[in-house]
Amino acid sequence: MASFQNQQNQQGALYNAITAESKIIGTIVANNDIRIDGTVEGDIQCRGKVVIGEKGLVHGNIQCTNAEVQGRIEGKVEALQTLALRASANIQGDVVTQSLIVEPNAIFCGTCQMGKKNAAIEQK
Repeated sequence: MASFQNQQNQQGALYNAITAESKIIGTIVANNDIRIDGTVEGDIQCRGKVVIGEKGLVHGNIQCTNAEVQGRIEGKVEALQTLALRASANIQGDVVTQSLIVEPNAIFCGTCQMGKKNAAIEQK
């Protein structure tokens, strides 16, 4: 059974979490930050930050304001502001973002468009 939790970070803001060994099939829409440590088969639309933990896996497209990837994504990533690929990250897909941070040993196989705002995720 999948686990979708609403948790508080150290600053007191709410974020959503999909825990390790959980699997979600379908589209996720979130107004707050979300952390994925399990598997998502579907798209993610988030008005906040998306964090893919080291064991996290997303088979689908992501639209968000900011993203930090430590795990694996197979799909397109559209981050309105910043996309950070940590050393353990593996992205197989295209990227559209304002700013891209890539740590040594991160794997990125796809195309990247930087500096363009994406109207589909621009916050109103």
